[in-house]
Amino acid sequence: MDSFMSDKTSKIFIAGHRGLVGSAIVRKLNQIGFTNLILKTHSELDLTRQSDVESFFAQEKPDYVILAAAKVGGIHANNTYPADFISINLQIQTNVINSSYINGVKKILFLGSSCIYPKMAPQPITEDALLTGPLEPTNEWYAVAKIAGIKMCQAYRLQYNWDAISDAFSGMPTNLYGPNDNFHPENSHVLPALMRRFHEAKVSGAKEVVVWGTGSPLREFLHVDDLADAVVFLMEKYSGLGHVNVGSGKEVTIKELAEIVKEVVGFEGELVWDSTKPDGTPRKLMDSSKLAALGWAPKISLKDGLVDTYKWYLEYLKQ
Repeated sequence: MDSFMSDKTSKIFIAGHRGLVGSAIVRKLNQIGFTNLILKTHSELDLTRQSDVESFFAQEKPDYVILAAAKVGGIHANNTYPADFISINLQIQTNVINSSYINGVKKILFLGSSCIYPKMAPQPITEDALLTGPLEPTNEWYAVAKIAGIKMCQAYRLQYNWDAISDAFSGMPTNLYGPNDNFHPENSHVLPALMRRFHEAKVSGAKEVVVWGTGSPLREFLHVDDLADAVVFLMEKYSGLGHVNVGSGKEVTIKELAEIVKEVVGFEGELVWDSTKPDGTPRKLMDSSKLAALGWAPKISLKDGLVDTYKWYLEYLKQ
């Protein structure tokens, strides 16, 4: 089979190209010289509509597909709309994976999530922890859909000997960060939420910022441009049956993270911890040794990545 990198004119459909992950993959592919990216907004192509997806694939005939489209959200959204999270994601995956196979796509990469793993999985979490215990209840609907997507790729691979691969990357939605992140005050995740609060405190001249918990939980963060780099690497180098974890392999406490964000933003007031509020899971680290053994490593340090993200956020605020 042709290698992914051998023909920069190959037609590549990036589903979900406007999200945090999809937009980073588009940036990466443009940067390395791919010239034939197929990008469709939701209004142009509703991936939950089977007939529309089938018509699109029959007409466009992409060579490669990267499936980064998904309905995502935090704990509140998952608890409020469980039917949406399971049905919409199952529809998107089923339509895109099946149409990719029918229309002769050479290779598809399905992007999973670290939340596919059991709530009490041993740390760091290896790929074989999948389906070994109960899921985190606050996002199980989303997780079940993502697990089904991984298993669907494996099933098509086993039955049709088709190059369908999947990965579970560190932190969709919690621990990925970078340009196009969600900075909404009510439903953003820990890193953009901290950045927004320190920025607003700096602008308003506030004396302190209060953060929930003790700051002791450990988290792993991966810049979305590193993830995009790993996606290209896997498209070129990997063709195994099992999914692959993609993480930075480095942990920081929430307290360390807050101190770095405070420094990057330039907030000079006090950082106060409200230890009466919950901390959340004490540790969540992916074991990415399988990917490291293939020859990939992240390149962007947390500090550099935060500087880059804050720069983007300041531009975003001007819009």
